[in-house]
Amino acid sequence: MIEVEKKTRSAAIIGGGVIGGAWAARFLLNGWNVRLFDPDPEAERKMSEVLGNARRSLPMLYDRALPPEGALTHVATIAEAVADAAWVQESVPERLEIKHKAIAEIQDAIDPEAVIGSSTSGFKPSELQEGSTDPGQILVTHPFNPVYLLPLVEVVPSPATDPRATAWARWVLGSIGMHPLVVRQEIDAHIADRFLEAVWREALWLIKDGVATTEEIDDAIRYGFGLRWAQMGLFETYRVAGGEAGMRHFIGQFGPALKWPWTKLMDVPELTDDLVDAIADQSDAQSGHLSIRELERLRDENLVSILRALKGRGSAAGALIANHESTLPKEASPDAELLPSIDRTVPIDWTDYNGHMNESRFGQVFSDAADYVMVHVGADADYIARGLSYFTVDIRIRFLAEAKAGQRITVKSQVLQGEGKKLRLFHRILDADGAEMATGEQMLIHVSLEPRRACDPAPEVLAKVEALASAHAALPRPSDKELM
Repeated sequence: MIEVEKKTRSAAIIGGGVIGGAWAARFLLNGWNVRLFDPDPEAERKMSEVLGNARRSLPMLYDRALPPEGALTHVATIAEAVADAAWVQESVPERLEIKHKAIAEIQDAIDPEAVIGSSTSGFKPSELQEGSTDPGQILVTHPFNPVYLLPLVEVVPSPATDPRATAWARWVLGSIGMHPLVVRQEIDAHIADRFLEAVWREALWLIKDGVATTEEIDDAIRYGFGLRWAQMGLFETYRVAGGEAGMRHFIGQFGPALKWPWTKLMDVPELTDDLVDAIADQSDAQSGHLSIRELERLRDENLVSILRALKGRGSAAGALIANHESTLPKEASPDAELLPSIDRTVPIDWTDYNGHMNESRFGQVFSDAADYVMVHVGADADYIARGLSYFTVDIRIRFLAEAKAGQRITVKSQVLQGEGKKLRLFHRILDADGAEMATGEQMLIHVSLEPRRACDPAPEVLAKVEALASAHAALPRPSDKELM
């Protein structure tokens, strides 16, 4: 398959609806150029709105900046979209004849070494490959909405798919922060939608039989098992439910219930006009006071908060985000310049009832900036594992302007003193225009972690601290009113 470093990171998105537009946003915000083909005359407006949501929410997941955004180009033909593309994502309507037509046009113009991923939720790759000129370059890559936030993508090859195409799909999708779940064998609706279909069928019966409303069913999910599933999935959740005896005990205790007539999974209620009206009316009563864009914003902000919580624990999808973050480039700086210690977006969970970043999070930013300086001088994770580190003993913060959710901030750090056990830093938080939002003066003392007492740094770290302090002494210093 194509070596991405030998080509421009260029993706072609065929179909710019809810899924295709979100695919485009995911690629763009990870530094890929995107050519988008969608015959809808409203495609540019819709894409602009989806990208606006993505620009606000995706960077909030990370504690460093994403790569510079790629260029988006709307094109008039499929051939224009796929020219020189390293990745092609087909997201046309879920009708097999439409997908066959789109794939034929793609293959007429595509690089023979490129891969075509289809967003289909139901068709098997072998069905997509019917009549194609090269079945080996086609596979399913089924994402979940919103694609720019939810990392799961089901990668489904058929026996005819080139194994190199599957490997390429895993690399490309992993590089943009997704979790490629390779499905062992093709099957209708893949893996995740088979679960969703089962829940959907039972929900329809509960409404038809007058047992529950749409809101009550959603409450059962979002206040209960949905929270567990977000971090543990199905089997790990039930393993815990089995207590100390584990999964075997759980199955022994609850397995007999599978023979009870609890569900109607093999029987689908007829979607009569009355049932459709009941579902639609209940849904309007539940959420009709909010526009779709407002619901999307609420969904995105909630997902950011949940995913960031998981990231803080290194768990489930949060661990994936942390791993992806470690691959993002960090700006380097020579010692003779201020250190670019922070470049990130303010996440929604850092804001308070006033709608701006609260005081404690300014302290978090300065703490993270100090961590950057520590790594720069060699006091990194390995150094800490040796039982040595720096502790903050004093800090002064000046608040100059509000910082709001979704706002890009950077920090420039300067070493004011670096000698013996002392490391004195000065940080400036800047907005996107370079205006100061806050300053922080910070005194750190080097310590031994076992007795938790001050001690001299290791010689190699002290040498770097002294060299950095000497270089920064030539830079303009903060004014007297900015210092303690």
